[in-house]
Order: sequence, then structure tokens, then C-alpha cells
Amino acid sequence: MHLSLAERVSAAYARLFKGSPPERIGIALSGGGDSTALLFLTRQLIPQVNLFAATVDHRLREGSAAEAEEAGKLCRSMGVPHEILPWEGWAGEGNLQAAARSARVALLADWADRNDLAQVALGHTRDDQAETFLLRLARGSGVDGLAAMAPARVAQGIRWLRPLLDTSRDELRACLEAQGVAWADDPSNEDERFDRVKARRMAESLGQLGLTTERLVRTAAQMAMARDALNENAANALRRARLEQGDLLMPNPGLLDAPREVQLRAYAHALRWISSSAYRPRFEPLEALVDGLEPGKAATLHGCRITCEGAVWRIAREYAAVAETATPPAALWDKRWKIEGPPPPAESHIGALGELGLAECEDWKASGLPRATLLASPALWKGERLLAAPLAGRPEGYTARLCHGVEHLVSSLWAD
Repeated sequence: MHLSLAERVSAAYARLFKGSPPERIGIALSGGGDSTALLFLTRQLIPQVNLFAATVDHRLREGSAAEAEEAGKLCRSMGVPHEILPWEGWAGEGNLQAAARSARVALLADWADRNDLAQVALGHTRDDQAETFLLRLARGSGVDGLAAMAPARVAQGIRWLRPLLDTSRDELRACLEAQGVAWADDPSNEDERFDRVKARRMAESLGQLGLTTERLVRTAAQMAMARDALNENAANALRRARLEQGDLLMPNPGLLDAPREVQLRAYAHALRWISSSAYRPRFEPLEALVDGLEPGKAATLHGCRITCEGAVWRIAREYAAVAETATPPAALWDKRWKIEGPPPPAESHIGALGELGLAECEDWKASGLPRATLLASPALWKGERLLAAPLAGRPEGYTARLCHGVEHLVSSLWAD
């Protein structure tokens, strides 16, 4: 049975919300055809939900500010609160599209947090699925890279929704035209200097060989099923881990009765989790670590220090990775530690304990933690004066709390 556009999007929202829509959601509105259709369809299909919209102005070309203003006018005509989020961080170095993508997510996450929005909808379509598959195939991605984008994922504390994955660009634009709604076409979408545009052209050509958008999307969905199966097996390995303060104690990979892919996946995720990184370690150094770490020896990778303690591997934070990290006392330190206790003195901060701090902790050995672990542990400082080192025997009324446990380590496998 062929479902209409509205029926498919309505069904997608029903699956995302499990029949119980939230009170409010955000819409990432670029002003282009996909996100504009997303705004209209969401308002029509779930009118009981309060919508909020935001437009990221990357300020990379003339006319972007005017387009953001037009998006705001459209929202005002619909009674939807709208905010323009300017990006001011591009220094002209590195990969522009990757930098813009990261900035867009960070700006939208901050906006959502300020507006108490736990969920933000994005306008990714079936065409985006196919293009992403081709882009990652060209880069030599494996199962995870080739897996389809998920209808929902959690990142930076926000649940990102993709209710349009079963729709095409063409039918979304036809929907807008039927309602007399205009949208802005970004000229960069025709600029073949960008890989995304090259992938779009490639998809059009491959269709003549039978590699249609539908077939590419189906293959990506099959890769997603394979990824989920591998993740489930890796989760079984990760469930055998335990936390000792901030260190993760994992079974020696040589003792894991699991295929090599599962071993590498589990340890890649463990390193990523300890370092709070957005990415996994590269395959070659990870493989060298798993194959070459000898009992009693230590190695560093991905901001972590890994020690082989016989049947157990200790994965700790590497001191060099956090030596310059400083946050206000009320904030998370290293994205995972919270210092709790009496109101800290003015102008104090949380930083790594380090050699100077450890030298002031005479009873640090009583903690039972390795010296290297304590060097990278959170401490309360005022300038260069140590106020408290909760994990190293100088609590001074303060405690250091790890914000996530092993259950989060396992569940976050599916948050990529």
C-alpha cells in the first residue's frame, strides 16, 4: 500500500514519540526546502506540540543573513518562536564543511538547552541517506560508516529526530509548491568543490546502472542491522567492565571469547568513553594496542592511559590530555567529573591534580589508585594553590563524582 507524504511523516513521528508527543520540540530550520517542509508538516501533523525554530547563519557567503531573516518571518507568520544563531568560529583552516557541521550541532544544542528543548527535529531525507552512504564509501568506511542514519540519536544531551528519512527532496518541494510556500536554495548546494555535491551528482549517474537512491538506502539499512548486531556483541564484553573511581577495568582482550571485530569495537568504545571523544580511535593504532600490550606495561592512545594488569586492562585518563583543562567549580570537568561540597572560594577552578598537587597529598597511596590515575584526577584549585584533591586523600569536605556509570558505557554504544 502506497502511503502519502503526510501519512509517512505522521507514522515516523508516531514511532519516534511512541504515541505520546512531547509538549515542545525544536526545528532546525535552514530555510531550504527540506527543513521548511519539515516545519510545515510538523505543525500540520502534530498541532498540539509547541514548536520552536532556529536558523544557523554560518556567515560564509553573501545573502545568508537575509535568508535567515526570511526564515524568521516565515516562523512569525506561523506563530513559531524563532532565533538566528550566528557562527563566528571559522578561522579559514581545516575542512570547512566538517567545521560548519560541528558548529551547527553545537549552536543548536546550546539553543535547545536554553529553551528547555529535549528534542530537535532535522530535515534529513532519503536522498541524504544515499549521498551519505556514497560519501562514506568513497572514504573507505566500514560497517558503522555505511550504516543508515538513525531516525533518532542522542548527542550533547539532545535527542535529534529525523522524521523525513522516508521522504524525498522532490516530494517535499512539491508539497511546499502546492501550499504556495517559498524556500531558499543555498547556492553551495550546486558547488562541486564540496564532496556532498559530488556525491549528489554521483547518485544521479549511478541510478542509470541500477544503483538507485532506494537501493542505496536499502543497503545502508542492512549495514545498520549488521552494526547493531555487532554492537550487541560488543555490549556483552563491555558489561564485564567495572569502574574504579574514574578508571575502567576491562577484561584482557586476549581472554574475551569473541570475534576480533567485536573485541576491537568494545575497546574502541571504551577508549572513546573514557576520553569523552566524539570519535573512536583510528583502526591501526587500536589494533597495535590490542595485539601488543604486554603484562605490566602501559601505553597511551586517544587521550587514555592503558595498563595491562594481567587478566585486566585498566583504561584511565591520560594526564597530558587534561593537564590544561580548567573549568569553573560548578561545571563538569573533562565532561565527566563533578566536584561537590561547600561553596568554593571565589576565583577557584577545577583542574588536573598533576605532579605539584600530588606532592601535597601525603596519603595518596591509601586511595589504592595508581599514581598515573591520580595525576589526571580532578582537584580544586585557587590559582596555583591546591584546595582539595578528593580522590588523593585530601577531600577537605569535597567529593568527586563520576557522572556516568557502566550502564551508560553500554547504552552509549547506540548513540553514535
